[in-house]
Amino acid sequence: MPPPETAAIVLAAGRSRRFGDRNKLLVPVAGVPMVRRVAETALASRARPVIVVTGHAAADVRAALAGLPLVFARNPDHGSGLAGSLKTGLAAVPAECDAALVLLGDMPQIRCATLDALIAALDPDAGHTVAVPTYRGRRGNPVIWHRTHFPALMAIAGDAGARVLLPKLGAAVRRLAVDDPGVLADIDRADDLQR
Repeated sequence: MPPPETAAIVLAAGRSRRFGDRNKLLVPVAGVPMVRRVAETALASRARPVIVVTGHAAADVRAALAGLPLVFARNPDHGSGLAGSLKTGLAAVPAECDAALVLLGDMPQIRCATLDALIAALDPDAGHTVAVPTYRGRRGNPVIWHRTHFPALMAIAGDAGARVLLPKLGAAVRRLAVDDPGVLADIDRADDLQR
């Protein structure tokens, strides 16, 4: 069976409070704004469409992504936490998509091959309706979710992300070992970027 049709959701609405006085998503990584690197990686994968959720500094984030074939979804309540941005992204997933790959805009080192491997790992017929990457035994991001989990994801509130559901799903979660340290490398503070 071919893998499900998958949308990618790039969460890019946050305030970057821990990073300092700059919006981390706009900081260059190897000369390219961080959020653009993530979006370009998503676009290089099999996922379509690639949806970017904006909120804080939405115009600046859109400018950093100019010229890319993206779908934008603005979270008007981005200050309430991560859950609102997740819901905004899920609401923008087209009905013909069976799954959503949720990426964080502050993880610029993830490889395209990892995204495609996660898409291929989702196998609802075998009971695998979620797939998470692991690197050297540690769980990382992004995570791909079959549409059957969308109602539960839409019920999350506050600053909690989708990972709060993972412990409850047991064998439905496929752990996919990848040779990609980027799945663990999110940029929260300025020194994270330097490392």
